[in-house]
Amino acid sequence: MGVVTFSSRLSVLSIGVATALFSQMANAAEAMPSTTLQTITVTANTSVRENVQEDSVYIDNYTPAAQASHLSDFLDVIPGVEVGGTSTVNQRIRVRGLDDTNLKVTVDGARQEGALFYHMGDVTLDPDLLKQAEVAVGNNSVTLGNDALGGAVAFETVDAADLLKPGQKIGAKLKAGYASNNDELLTSATVYGAPTDNIDLLAYYGKRDTDSGEDGDGRELYEDSESENILLKAGAYIGEDHHVGASFSRTEKEGVFPYRPDFPSFPNSRGPDVIPQEIKRDTYTLDHNFNPANSLIDVDTTVYQTETQILRDSEDVGNFDFDAKVKTTGVKIENTSVIDTNSGRHKLIAGAEHYEKESEMARDGSATANDDANNTSVYLEDQWQMGKLTLTPGVRYDRYESPEFVAGGSTYDNVVGAFAASYEVAPRTQVFASYTQLFNGPDLGQTVFNSNGEGIYVNNDLKPEEGYNSEVGVTTTLRDLTIADDALQLSAKYFRSNIENYQQFMRTGSRPGRFGIDCETGAIGGDCQGMFNSDEDYKIDGVELAANYTTRDFGMGLSYARARSEGDKTGNSIPSVSGSGADSGDRYMVNLDYAANDMVDLGWRSTYVASITDNQGETKPSYDVHDVYMNYAPRQLENVKATVGVYNLFDETYASHASRLNTAADASTDFEPGRNFKASLTYQF
Repeated sequence: MGVVTFSSRLSVLSIGVATALFSQMANAAEAMPSTTLQTITVTANTSVRENVQEDSVYIDNYTPAAQASHLSDFLDVIPGVEVGGTSTVNQRIRVRGLDDTNLKVTVDGARQEGALFYHMGDVTLDPDLLKQAEVAVGNNSVTLGNDALGGAVAFETVDAADLLKPGQKIGAKLKAGYASNNDELLTSATVYGAPTDNIDLLAYYGKRDTDSGEDGDGRELYEDSESENILLKAGAYIGEDHHVGASFSRTEKEGVFPYRPDFPSFPNSRGPDVIPQEIKRDTYTLDHNFNPANSLIDVDTTVYQTETQILRDSEDVGNFDFDAKVKTTGVKIENTSVIDTNSGRHKLIAGAEHYEKESEMARDGSATANDDANNTSVYLEDQWQMGKLTLTPGVRYDRYESPEFVAGGSTYDNVVGAFAASYEVAPRTQVFASYTQLFNGPDLGQTVFNSNGEGIYVNNDLKPEEGYNSEVGVTTTLRDLTIADDALQLSAKYFRSNIENYQQFMRTGSRPGRFGIDCETGAIGGDCQGMFNSDEDYKIDGVELAANYTTRDFGMGLSYARARSEGDKTGNSIPSVSGSGADSGDRYMVNLDYAANDMVDLGWRSTYVASITDNQGETKPSYDVHDVYMNYAPRQLENVKATVGVYNLFDETYASHASRLNTAADASTDFEPGRNFKASLTYQF
């Protein structure tokens, strides 16, 4: 293994959490040494894009995620990905600085569209429901489409087939977990079965009770909530060629939170500290796969509907009541064909998608305000493998009808292209490059500001966001370096994204940055609020490096990620809805794991994020966080698994650079929890 050197200011243990690996191409996908190291694993197939430019976190293999209550507990291990927000009602995914309003986020294939309230997150999801999270870091394929400037995150919930043991017809899984910092208690039960060879069923119910926690300095992080999670799934094989499935999942959290949840310790200076609130997501999916004994036909169809809601009742204190909803309904059809020719193998992916997103807002008994947008697209991608060389051209057409009270219902017709290439320069060593054009039509406005046009500047000249994402990199796997069957996986990537016509929301008010918009001309400064295009283009440059060494009982992962955005006129970073710039400091990650025997697994994970100063002189301070854990599976109790750990071991006081961070006012900074002892117990039979 090559020597990796860090600044003398840092010890190895202070350099940050977890591992990242980029998988080899399918022709190198032989058996790997394995420990229970928390790895990021790439889905195995023949696509260069999916092998070297997508990562998947498999929840059961990522030990600390077995106790995850927040998406940051496992997604942060992926270089280039951060999750801000202390509370789960405020968790915000960022990829290379772009938040989830610029990402394609799905749950079991169902798009999670729209923004509800900029002081809260838009991804309402409990990690206990999940099997894996697949992340496209950057948009590198026409298959992602609209609303994916920064890439995509696809969450997948657990199936009965994932839990059933060989020959088992019915089973159950019971789980309990506790976290000391906020007295969080998780209890859940899953029942699953395969009553016949062609039918599988699953039912899950989980409950999570949470009190207020505290940061490293003892400040209270206000929350008193109960959440319920439901997952129902059914699947059936019909004949030899068809599989149909249906699912329903719900995450519902009800309790008392700050009226601005990203100000978790905000004092009572402009209203009540905390008010009753309810956050709920319901997702319905119906899917069908047709895969006959024909290499030209493998059709996946998904029909879905998701509704996310924030319901607030301030109990007649102040003007904080509202009922905000966003509903997305869509269908996606995709066929994969494999064609062998004299010039190589073609994997053709052809698809079509249509979805509609609707926002609805009711406040203080007033009339309901609505808005909607819809998108229709078709795309074709050809993954053409010619021995050691793979070329992947793609093209996509989108027809996007914008929201009436954002862009006057304007319709945008757009064609984008993409091209990727990979070459095996040596055994198990690939170099790759990709270029993808970007398109993003005007999104729904913040639902809480829906007013059917009252006080809104409707921008009929609003342009869609456009640009490109380009990447080059290398990935290699070295084997038998120090002992038999060990492996060292290395990857390096450089990327540049360019975004034109970046869309921003301007509010009215007398505070800095709130200048309003002229209701007639659209000029900055006035009594209306609304969307406008930035008058400068932004670029995002960065690198992502990873090294992962594994033996059968030991694993070590190192990674480094850096992303910087810059406007071509001012040099400012991309603005963030959370109040500070979108950029984060350089992130260093380390993960160590040792399987002492078949019962005990020990690990240490660390994160170091360097400070960063923006163009206005505002500095986000560095932080250094460490976690230790132990996993125990006693031989005497074959079906029992226990995990204990100490998270933020040294009680660091810090705020994620992906969270709201105000260096001049601690009360309006979204600090992370201090030291947290967690324990969980699972019994599966």
